[in-house]
Amino acid sequence: MAVRVRTVRSLDELGPALGAIGHYFGWQPSGDDLARINSVMPLDRMHAVFDDGRIVAGAGVFPFEMTVPGGTIPCAGVTVVGVLPSHRRQGLLRRMMTEQLADIRERGEPLAALWASEDTIYGRYGYGQASERVDFRIPRASTQLRPDLAPKEGRVRLVEHDEAMRVFPRIYERVRRRVHGHISRSRAWWEGRTLQDDPARRWGGGPLNRALLELDGQPVAYALYRIVPHPTEFKRTLRVIEAIGAEGAPLREIWRFLLAVDWMDEIEGRLLPVDHSLRHRLARPRKLGMKLEDGIWLRLVDVRAALEARSYADDGRLTLEVVSDPQLPDNVGAWTIEGGSVRRARRRPDVRLDVQALASVYLGGFSFAALAAGERLEEVTRGAASRADALFRTARAPWCPEIF
Repeated sequence: MAVRVRTVRSLDELGPALGAIGHYFGWQPSGDDLARINSVMPLDRMHAVFDDGRIVAGAGVFPFEMTVPGGTIPCAGVTVVGVLPSHRRQGLLRRMMTEQLADIRERGEPLAALWASEDTIYGRYGYGQASERVDFRIPRASTQLRPDLAPKEGRVRLVEHDEAMRVFPRIYERVRRRVHGHISRSRAWWEGRTLQDDPARRWGGGPLNRALLELDGQPVAYALYRIVPHPTEFKRTLRVIEAIGAEGAPLREIWRFLLAVDWMDEIEGRLLPVDHSLRHRLARPRKLGMKLEDGIWLRLVDVRAALEARSYADDGRLTLEVVSDPQLPDNVGAWTIEGGSVRRARRRPDVRLDVQALASVYLGGFSFAALAAGERLEEVTRGAASRADALFRTARAPWCPEIF
């Protein structure tokens, strides 16, 4: 087998590279699909495996920024990873992922992130689960907010695509810079993904609805949702795709609107952060039927750059020893964090962990103490896990609002 790994050079090669994962979903990208995906994924960010000239696997990257505690950082959004069933168990995935990580490193992106289709795969390539999310489904009859909350404020309008394109990105940008785990969105991303309403991609729902909340005449929050009919049951579900606004009145009022839409039998939503304020505003939060799922998986491609890019809750000193990295061995070693700076260290470490475990604590989604209890890291000096948690502490859970 004459196998070669390289990036694709044309839309004609992008199609079969995407088709490697599309095979498992019964999807073959159309010409419109290729143009839409290429608008947010340059050709040189899509790796493919060629077997005697035929593409048999692919793995892509969306280049964007991710918000981390204290700022934003370039991040590779790994996506559409797949190997045709005829070529599984031959080491092709490892070769492709290794090439991709080397390319990410060379481009100066300290982080990579993905949504894992299987939780046993990506640890092999240095990824660790970095956040959790909740999905919910609540009967419309149980959506009342607590009676002691402030009365209804503001005005909600259903807007058309062009107004949404003008206003929604500004609201999202204000929020995403404050919430770690959020990703940046280009205009092409908004056009081709967030506000795209191809009937073939409605997944049983109706047309996309775009709701804008204004307070004192100013746009402060928005929601995207679909109505899902169930003709055989004479039942309707309001499917919340995204509801974005600052904490306080903006988020409260956009959710008040969504929960009160008439003629619905239930409201469902996905990808909420585990500490979303909605549960505390409901009169009957038990009825949310919340289901815990894993969120984004993170990979520290450049440990030093990633640690330097985030802020810390105090100025204490901590030395972490990264004991293994399956693809990038120069990440291995001791790193001292002190006063916001990061340096190579020779001193005895406080904590020993692999690069996967470091990814899990990086955004604050998991604590050092929890990972120590689960035998994911070693506390070398007494009390080190508590000191590490004080250093990496964040006020809110990380949250990525969409699967990419």
